[in-house]
This record gives sequence, structure tokens and C-alpha cells, in this order.
Amino acid sequence: MAKREKKSLNFIEQIIEGDLKKGKYKEITTRFPPEPNGYLHIGHAKSIVLNFGLALKYGGKTNLRFDDTNPVVEDVEYVDSIKEDVKWLGFQWADKEYYASDYFDKIYEFAIVLIKKGLAFVDDSTIDEIKSMRGTPTKPGQHSPFRDRSVEENLDLFERMKNGEFEDGSKVLRAKIDMSSPNMHLRDPIMYRIKRAHHHRTGDKWCIYPMYDFAHGQSDSIENITHSICTLEFETHRPLYDWFIEKLEIFPSRQIEFARLNLNYTIMSKRKLLKLVQEGIVNGWDDPRMPTISGLRRRGYTPESIRNFCDRIGIAKRENVVDVSLLEYSVREHLNKIAERRMVVMRPIKMVITNYPEGKIEQLDIINNPEDENSLSRKIPFSREIYIESTDFMIDPPKDFFRLGPGRSIRLKNAYKVTCDDYKLDSEGNVEEIYCTYHSNSKSGQPDTSGIKVRSTIHWVNVEAAVPVEIRLYDRLFKDEFPDSHKDKDFMDFLNEDSLHILNGYGEVNLKNDKKEDKYQFLRMGYFSMDDDSSPEKLVFNRTVTLKDGWKKLQGKK
Repeated sequence: MAKREKKSLNFIEQIIEGDLKKGKYKEITTRFPPEPNGYLHIGHAKSIVLNFGLALKYGGKTNLRFDDTNPVVEDVEYVDSIKEDVKWLGFQWADKEYYASDYFDKIYEFAIVLIKKGLAFVDDSTIDEIKSMRGTPTKPGQHSPFRDRSVEENLDLFERMKNGEFEDGSKVLRAKIDMSSPNMHLRDPIMYRIKRAHHHRTGDKWCIYPMYDFAHGQSDSIENITHSICTLEFETHRPLYDWFIEKLEIFPSRQIEFARLNLNYTIMSKRKLLKLVQEGIVNGWDDPRMPTISGLRRRGYTPESIRNFCDRIGIAKRENVVDVSLLEYSVREHLNKIAERRMVVMRPIKMVITNYPEGKIEQLDIINNPEDENSLSRKIPFSREIYIESTDFMIDPPKDFFRLGPGRSIRLKNAYKVTCDDYKLDSEGNVEEIYCTYHSNSKSGQPDTSGIKVRSTIHWVNVEAAVPVEIRLYDRLFKDEFPDSHKDKDFMDFLNEDSLHILNGYGEVNLKNDKKEDKYQFLRMGYFSMDDDSSPEKLVFNRTVTLKDGWKKLQGKK
């Protein structure tokens, strides 16, 4: 037997193994540092799987730390949702969750250290003035007129900033680095700004808050994070990250950047996702059309499918775009293995089997999941009146239509073959009922002596035991492959007006006893999950994904 090929290490694993081999660290500590200003999306899932996965692989730990340095946009709701998402994906952080706000006192002390070293100063310039003095990547910036304030004056002003003596925006604390550096982040970056805003954890204790670049690396260092893994847009921030650590002479956390996840037909900006929520385009952050983890969960995605997707796309140094079909393939593959099969008719018309005895009910056996060798079977009732899909019947079918029509025969799933004899139209000319005869010697699982040839099998639901169901069919939220890449158009211009269709149909009786967390394949219709809007009176199901990828085929016809 051939040996199984060992999976090659990604570049981050190579770095970690090198550091451990050299004895640089006895064990690794990573962190996942979300800002609680929105719900996590599938891009964050990639980071979660990476950080927690590395810690598990190398026997280390991962800290969950909320970078809550901007109280204007942060909320406890987001904190709670983030914790729920991480746990749902199957991961557990170290002994407790951490917050950058836990370190506000220490970070303030770090700022004092830099002021005393002559490496930070209080600037009275406005934000616009600071921007104008910053220069361009090819043109050096200008020194602030307040750059040469004495250490004593800077210490006094910074303390008075903390004490609330100055108006918001009137002063900032800046690092004193190099206004001619080709790296714009090193041109005397802002470390603190005055912002009177109630913080969800520290209340009104502070009226000055550290900028992300000043809080991030120091928080990593305080927690002894060995490998601080960020997305690629922070690569140009790394020299500043290292500069702060070097000048403060604190634990040297190492920042490593990887390419973020980019999915076509998808928006990955929390600011833009918030706009969709606020303008009522979607029904909240957990709308099943949203790429948020909570939206994917509500739609019926499984943690395993998302982790498998993240494993498939891998870790790279260069930006690329992943086809959303791969995400859909990952959940389809997993659901095919675990989802129980059920029969649900979404667009029902009634079939009356005229020669089936009135009042007779047969309990037919049907397996729950043919992909699972340990799967059990269930019983479904069969009687004279059933519902079938309206799309399974045509009055004048074309040659390539192999389902039911006048004089045509089909097999009812796990039941009998039937032949259509007649039909009835309603006042608008739509088919209201069809009338068939069944062939008693064609029962599934028994010898078929009917002599009737059929070319298709359709699903059905018994009328008497039918369960009312609402079906929500979701499609991609955007029609354009890159909705936020157009300079002359807003991403909202590419919304897919057909991203949601709601149908009312009937499901088999077993759905009454199923659990909300169960996953389903509705025969011939796709994979579905029960929604929280369900009630005993009407069950509500979200389509997670179709049985096959029909999007590209559909696009090709347009």
C-alpha cells in the first residue's frame, strides 16, 4: 500500500517550527483579536481556524482578546456574538477572555515611558493639519510645530488630557519617529486621542483612548503572545509594531501576516454589512444571506463544513479571490453525509389515486440517510390523496420532460407506480388536481410485475398527515462578482433582487418530531435547516444550499 503523502507545512507553520526548534519559545501562544464593532464574518472564521488550529497543533494556547479601544462603535451585543461564534466553530480560548481595556492603565504608563525618553509629544494640531503635514509616499512630511516640546511640558499636557481638561479633538499624543520615512505609518503616528465616550467596560473612567497601533502590540506583549498573526493589510504596520516594542523594551511578540479571505459575490466589510442591516436590506446580522458566521449558522452551515473550507483554501502570502462555490461545496459535502432525508412539497398540487381504497393507510418504510450505513428508517403514511410538486406535472409536456402528464406514468418514491388519467383546472386555468390510478403490483421493495415503464421517480406528501411548512429559498445577495470594486458605483447597486423567495408547502409528518438542530436533505430540493421562526403551527426552513451548483449554469443563460 502506498504511503499517504504528508501534508506540507504552510509558511506560518514553518516559522513556528523553526522558532520551537531553536528554543526561542517553549510553547506558542496565539491570539484572536476582534474589535467588537460588528458580527464576525467568514473571513474572521479563517483567522479563528488558523490561530486556534496552530495552538492545538503545537500544544500551545490561544487568547480571545477584544480590541475595544473605540467605544463609539463597540457594543456588548457584539462581544457576546463573537464569543458564541468562536465556541460554535468548535474552539475554546484560554482561561478567560481578554480585553485591550484591561490594559488601559498599563498602556497609559507605556506612553509615559516614551514621553520621558523623548519619543512622544503632545500635538495641538488639528487632524486635518496633521494629515496635510504628513506628506506623500514620495514626498517627506513636515514636522509639527509642537514636536520639540520639552519632556516636562508633554508629561503635564498628557496628564491633563487624561484628566479631561481639553476638548475632544483639541490635542493628540504622537510618537516621534521619522517624518521622512517611506513607510507612512512611521511618520509620527498618533498614539492617543481625546474622545469623551462611554465605554462598555470602563464606563466614564477614561476620556482618552489609545489608537489601535499603540494598543495592539503592547497588548500582545503583555499577554506574552509569541506569534501575532494578522492579515496582509497590517504588513506595513509591522515596523511600527516592532518600534514600540523595541523602545519600550518589553516582551518581543512577533507579527506575521497572511492573505485575508476574499470571496466573490460577497462583501467582507463590517461597515458595509452594518449598512445592509441598518437600511433593512437584510433582516439583521444573522440573516441567512449574510456572510456572517451567525448568518451561515442560521442558514444551516455546520462548523465542520466551515473548518473544512478554511483548510481547503489554505494559508497564503498573496491576496487572491476564492470562489464562493467552494464554500457551498464544503457544506454540501458534509450535509450529504449527515443530513436526514425528508419529503417536502414546496409548490403543491393534489393527486387523487382513484383506484386506491378510501380510508386505507399504508405505513411505508424509508431510510433516513442512504449515505450513512448506520442510518435508521422511518415510516411515512400513504393513502388515496397526496401532494406532489406542481413542476412534476405538465398538461402538454415536451419530449425531454420525463415526469407526469396525461397518459404518462411515474414512480412515487418508496411507494407505487401511478398513471395519470385526468386533471382539473381552477377558475384561472391552473391545474388544481390530477387523477391517477396506481398499480398495486409495483410496490417498492417487492417484485414488480406491473409491466409499466417509468423514466422518473418523484417525491410526495400524504394529504391527511401533511405538516404546513414555510420554505425560504436563499440565493447570493449580490449579482456582481466583485460588488465593492467599482469606483463609479456603490456596492448596493448590485443587490440581487431575487436573493429570497418564500414558499408555503407541506412536509411529511415526521418533521413534527424533529429537532431544530437537525439537518435535512429535502428530496430533490436541496439541503435545509429549521429556522428559529418556526412554531408548532408552521415550521420554517431555510435552504442552506442546492443539491448541485446551479449558479454558473444560470449565469451562462443570461
